[in-house]
Amino acid sequence: MNLKIEKLNQLSESKVVSVVRGKTPEEAIDISEAAIEGGFRAIEVTYTTPEAEKVFQALRGSDGVIGAGTVLDSETARHAILNGAEFVVSPHFDKNIALLCNRYSIPYLPGCMTITEIMTALEYGCDIVKLFPANRFDPSFIGAVNGPLPQVRIMPTGGVNLDNVGAWLEAGAVAAGIGSDLNKAYRAGGKESVKALCGKYVETINGGGGK
Repeated sequence: MNLKIEKLNQLSESKVVSVVRGKTPEEAIDISEAAIEGGFRAIEVTYTTPEAEKVFQALRGSDGVIGAGTVLDSETARHAILNGAEFVVSPHFDKNIALLCNRYSIPYLPGCMTITEIMTALEYGCDIVKLFPANRFDPSFIGAVNGPLPQVRIMPTGGVNLDNVGAWLEAGAVAAGIGSDLNKAYRAGGKESVKALCGKYVETINGGGGK
């Protein structure tokens, strides 16, 4: 199977993506490992984490697909890929990131808010777009987009939580990015709190909250 398709399948099968913003690489590794132990199978380590490459390297071979987030330019995307990132996410769309990721058969998930941005991302080969910030939208937005554009796969990120993750997935989201909840859990109770919270997300999704 094509590597890019394999990674896209892993993202869609995971249904939730842990968005990890660590204060240190060690903290990001802890949160990522706890998320995987809690049942998450997709981890996005953001470049707001100091020395993010250490996190990618530490997570190589783990039971999940590991990506880079908050990637603002193609130089950072290349750095992430060379250090083991298997997908790339940014808060905006950047054509140079898209071209680089296509070159290396790496999924690129750009942040989009409008139909024009979504269409541009599609034209540059993006298979999944990140709806960001999702807390500015209602889950019905996905159905409105998929009416004229049924091929668009959307991952809401920003403001997705236990109370609304099921609604987003039910509305047609391919997956949902979960960030602040996990970071808050870690600072409140360490790895065990993150693991327990991830377990609740997985239970919510598998218990009828998702598609």
